[in-house]
Amino acid sequence: MSVREVNFDGLVGPTHSYAGLSFGNVASESNLGRVASPREAALQGLAKMKALRELGLPQGVLPPQERPAVEVLRRLGFQGSDAQVLAAAGDEAPRLLTACSSASSMWTANAATVSPGADTSDHRVHFTPANLVNKFHRAIEPPTTARVLRAIFPEGRHFAHHDPLPAVEHFGDEGAANHTRLCAGHGDAGVELFVYGKRAFGRGAAPARYPARQTREASEAVARLHGLNPARTVFAQQNPAVIDQGVFHNDVIAVGNENVLLYHEDAFADTAGLAAALRDAFGETELVLVEVPAARVSVEEAVTTYLFNSQLVTLPDGGMALVVPEECRASRRVWDFLGELVDGDTPIHRVLVQDVKQSMRNGGGPACLRLRVALSEAERAAMNRGTLLDDALYERLSQWVRRHYRDRLDEADLADPALLEEGRAALDELTGILGLGSVYPFQLAGV
Repeated sequence: MSVREVNFDGLVGPTHSYAGLSFGNVASESNLGRVASPREAALQGLAKMKALRELGLPQGVLPPQERPAVEVLRRLGFQGSDAQVLAAAGDEAPRLLTACSSASSMWTANAATVSPGADTSDHRVHFTPANLVNKFHRAIEPPTTARVLRAIFPEGRHFAHHDPLPAVEHFGDEGAANHTRLCAGHGDAGVELFVYGKRAFGRGAAPARYPARQTREASEAVARLHGLNPARTVFAQQNPAVIDQGVFHNDVIAVGNENVLLYHEDAFADTAGLAAALRDAFGETELVLVEVPAARVSVEEAVTTYLFNSQLVTLPDGGMALVVPEECRASRRVWDFLGELVDGDTPIHRVLVQDVKQSMRNGGGPACLRLRVALSEAERAAMNRGTLLDDALYERLSQWVRRHYRDRLDEADLADPALLEEGRAALDELTGILGLGSVYPFQLAGV
């Protein structure tokens, strides 16, 4: 049975702005206050999806969330009509309004952890939405994320859905940004690698400057929920020192695909131990570990260029390509390294450059924008296929963006009730385009 990996990219939402909300994310903090272009950001994201599809790779679409999140502001004490809630929040708590307006769901690597049927005890594809408790603006995403995933992958014979983990720091879960699946082929039983920043219980190393967003306990809980084989599940700690240099997720310092793991030499707390554990779990299949020396690419350069926050994909001809942001080409040292990489003896033989500058300025590269789901033919047939990109859907979504999105947006615009109404009109149309039904709070009100 043919199993293919589908990248589900998040559409950038109409409230995309540079609010500097993500402490520990250097790019997010450094671009605070810049004027954003939601229209350009969404079109850049769609262009990336189209480019991946033109490589012969299946490509899916995940919708943005409703923002500003008026229902959250009401839970926090703001009253009256929608316009009155926005005006009061803008006057009394502008940073809270900014957080409730974030378009951060565009980075769908944080949406959930996904385990394919080849790895799970019941042979279904399992989904656990991330609780994202480390950042308020992201912690309000899971309810809508869960509804969207269930609308695309209906619970039943092929798909299993779990609730997010308890929303407390002990079980801080950031989803697939700290999870990598390695395998001989997407249809084969894989080794699932969970990378955590700290242990919630007991002693252990932890970063001092920036928070460790993922706990080992959270990773272990997700592995249990998904029914993973303990012999083929590996847990590894991030190097606390690189978290303190802006590596807020593992996907900022490592990327894997099939039997290849590309990582910085400083990525993990115990690289030798991890390599041994992966080889032991992998068994007979050749595992290719590609370590990038700090002497070639520093951690600072990795964070600035998002070299590792690239998409490593298997092309239809069997070779692998690394889809990197434009910033990698702008760095002489990183670009020289990539030239040597593709000319070397690893399976990575192509580098493809993609412009996602609007996302990069908020700290999200190509890998942040996608959630990977390995699906068999039967599973693809059972899912909502209206979310799979083809030429017609690409054109329809591009027109939708141009019709509904503002070209410029700054924080002062977030209190404008017209922005809320524009967003709701856009999302109501989008759920019809994608065949999702009612997934947003404004659609569910009174149902």
